[in-house]
Amino acid sequence: MITIANGTVLYGHDLIAKNTNILIDDGKILEVSSDVMEGEIIDATDCVVCPSFLNGHTHVGDSIIKDECEGKSIEEIVKPPHGIKHIALQEASDDELIMAMKKTMMHMFETGTTHFIDYREGGIAGINLLKEAASDIPINPIILGRDSIFHEDDPNMSKVKIAIRKLLKHCDGIAPSGFGEMTDEIGELIAIECEKKGKISSIHAAEYEKLQEASIETTGKTEVERAIDCGFNQLVHVTSPINGDLDLIAQNHKNLVLCPRSNGAFSNGIPPILKMLEKGIKPLIGTDNIMINSPNIFRELEYTFKIIRAFFKEYIDPREILKMVTTNACVDDSLILTQMIDKNNNKNNKENNKISNINKSAIKENANAELIIAKKSSKNPYLSLINRTETKDILCMINRNAIVEMNKLN
Repeated sequence: MITIANGTVLYGHDLIAKNTNILIDDGKILEVSSDVMEGEIIDATDCVVCPSFLNGHTHVGDSIIKDECEGKSIEEIVKPPHGIKHIALQEASDDELIMAMKKTMMHMFETGTTHFIDYREGGIAGINLLKEAASDIPINPIILGRDSIFHEDDPNMSKVKIAIRKLLKHCDGIAPSGFGEMTDEIGELIAIECEKKGKISSIHAAEYEKLQEASIETTGKTEVERAIDCGFNQLVHVTSPINGDLDLIAQNHKNLVLCPRSNGAFSNGIPPILKMLEKGIKPLIGTDNIMINSPNIFRELEYTFKIIRAFFKEYIDPREILKMVTTNACVDDSLILTQMIDKNNNKNNKENNKISNINKSAIKENANAELIIAKKSSKNPYLSLINRTETKDILCMINRNAIVEMNKLN
């Protein structure tokens, strides 16, 4: 047993700050109470104890070309199959990719992340490379695969279905790039097959105005409308919603992942976060492409918090921003993102074909112990994390049974 004592604990789904202790045994939180004091004691005096982070959207494979696309357009860089990124992935050796991904995942863990959702290129081979890279790091990748057949001009739909089913035996869902490279028929098939397996179907949508305009011109619908009509349960970006896009997302209870720094780096604008919150949408945040962004969630949080103030000239509670990388993933049991991969259970699952329900991120009794202990730099625990925490301030990371004193990592 372990007791985390005397810390400012961000408790429950609402991240309520309270001075209390946490008793942990066998990877589970047994009790949250100022009275408990058993087993090994971790002194969290003058520290914030926060749920560990979920990075809601990454492309860790492009770690191999960090900052090599400066000044290029988004189409030149990421449009499959001939984007700079895709060519680099094809030309890199397996060893190069694995080493680059390992470094990125270690960086994520060192900066508070224990789970991340990755859009993995390269089909089944690419999925297996990421699994190998993550095998000796205390981090949980939620891997969304894709296949090059999705981008063919006139693909055989029977072969597409076979490719989807093969992928789903190896990963946690399917994530094609976007509607600019794929038909709605393929999108519908992806969503149907993922729903059958209880897995995630995700797609980039409404990332910038040009894509929205092209979608309306060719189909009469926005990319958000098409994503929802297809049945995708997770949308990424939605930087440029139009008409009733946000109402559709809210009404259909779709998961939404925002990538503000990526949108800035690609000159795509700022997602209308305040309007999203007003409509009851509870977004996640991701750092997106490693080639343009550090996967450090603290940087994403600070950027998001301050860009909202700068652009919309309105105050937002920093706790709402912090929820986007912690408890928004588990606020509503109906959300597919409450069904994250439980690596411990999957080791005992011979088919390895289902996503196990786990209560990601919230600090409460009977939840998995996934925590950060960081020095408190100000009286406001939320701003202490968002506005001031550096890697050196993280004293301890707990991810299930892995307890790492961070000064021993270096």
